[in-house]
Amino acid sequence: MKESLSTMVKLPIYMDNHATTPVDPRVLDAMLPFFKETFGNASSRNHVFGWRAEEAVERSREAIGRLIGASGKEILFTSGATESDNLAIKGVAEFYREKGNHLITGKIEHKAVLDSMKRLERQGCEVSYLPVGTDGRIDPEDLKKAIGPKTILVSIMLANNEIGTIQPVEEIGRICRERGVLFHCDAVQGVGKVPFDVEKANVDLASLTAHKIYGPKGVGALYVRRKPRVRLAEQIDGGGHERGMRSGTLNVPGIVGFARACEIAEAEMAAEGARLTAMRERMRKKITEGLDLVTLNGSLTHRLPGNLNLSFSYVEGEALMMAIKDVAVSSGSACTSASLEPSYVLRACGVPEDLAHSSIRFGLGRFNTDEEADYVADLVVAKARKLREMSPLYEMAKEGMDLHKVAWGQAH
Repeated sequence: MKESLSTMVKLPIYMDNHATTPVDPRVLDAMLPFFKETFGNASSRNHVFGWRAEEAVERSREAIGRLIGASGKEILFTSGATESDNLAIKGVAEFYREKGNHLITGKIEHKAVLDSMKRLERQGCEVSYLPVGTDGRIDPEDLKKAIGPKTILVSIMLANNEIGTIQPVEEIGRICRERGVLFHCDAVQGVGKVPFDVEKANVDLASLTAHKIYGPKGVGALYVRRKPRVRLAEQIDGGGHERGMRSGTLNVPGIVGFARACEIAEAEMAAEGARLTAMRERMRKKITEGLDLVTLNGSLTHRLPGNLNLSFSYVEGEALMMAIKDVAVSSGSACTSASLEPSYVLRACGVPEDLAHSSIRFGLGRFNTDEEADYVADLVVAKARKLREMSPLYEMAKEGMDLHKVAWGQAH
C-alpha cells in the first residue's frame, strides 16, 4: 500500500499553506499584463498608462471589498498583513489618544499585533491581554470585563495561524459596538477560507493579505470603515497616497493579483472548504488510528478547514519534521520559527511544554490531493513509531508510569 501510494504522489509535498500559498495560475495570468503592457504608475494622472493602472487599482478595491462585505472605498493598500496590523493599531492609538490610552488584545494574536501593542506600552499606553480557553477561543465575558472608560481599541484575530481556531468575532464586534470601542480584526488567516462579513461582525478595521489566498507576496490591504468613519494617523509619510493614510507607489500587478485571488475565493470558498475539511479529517483519523498519545491542538468545531495541529507525545517536533523531510510542514508559526522556545500560542492554550515541543502543523491547501494526505499520514505514523522506539520515556509511559510524578535523580 505504501509503495503504491508513493508512486502516486510527487515529492516534495507542500503542506505549509498557513505560512504562504503558491500563486494560483489564474492569478498569475491576471497579473502578467501589468508587468508588460499596462505598467504605469497609478498616481500618474496625465497619461493613458497611469489612467489604466488607476482603473485596475479601483476595480481591484471593489473585488477585495466584495469578499468581506465592504465598499471598495474602504480598502486601503499596504505591503502586507504586518504593515496593515501596525497601521491599524498604531494609527488608532495615535489618532484617538485624547479619548483614551487603553487597548485590548488576545494572548494568541500574531506577533505583528502583539509587538505593536508592546511598542505602544513603552510609549505609555495600557494594554490588556485576554486569555484563551484550551480550544484557543476568547471568552466574550472576559472582553466585557476588560473594557473600561479609556478603552479605544480591541484587536482580536479571525482565525489563528497555528491552531486554526476561529474566534467568535460577531459576538466580539457586537460588544465593541455597544461599548463604543473600535474593533480591529486581523483577518489574514480566515478570509477566503471561511465567511467573513465586516458588517455582520461590526468590524471597524480588518487586516488582509494576498499570499495566504493564492495571491502574490508583498501586497496587503487594510479595511477602514467609513460609516461611522474611522480615522487613522498615517505611519508612512510621503506623497499622501491612499487618502493620506499610507504613502507609497502602489504595487499595481500585486493589487490586480490580490483582487483576482479574492474573486476566486469568493466563487470557490464553500466547495474548497468542504473538500479541505474532509481531507483534514481523513488525515486526522488515519494518524490517530495508527498512533496512540496524539493530541489535537485547538478547537475541532471552530476551526479552519485546512488546519491540522497535532502533538505527538514522546516525539520531538523538530525530529519528526526531519524524519518527514520531503513534506513541508511547520512546528509552530513560520514567522517565529527561529526561536527554540515552545509555541506561545500552545502555551496560552494550556498545552504542557513537552507537548508544545512535539507539535506539528499541517496546512492543507487548494493544490493538495487525497493521495498526498494518505501518503503523509502513513509516513507520519511510520516515522513517529520509529522515533518512539528510541524513547525510554515512551516505554515507561506504556507501562502505566506517571512520568510527571517520577523523582529524577542526578548522576554523580
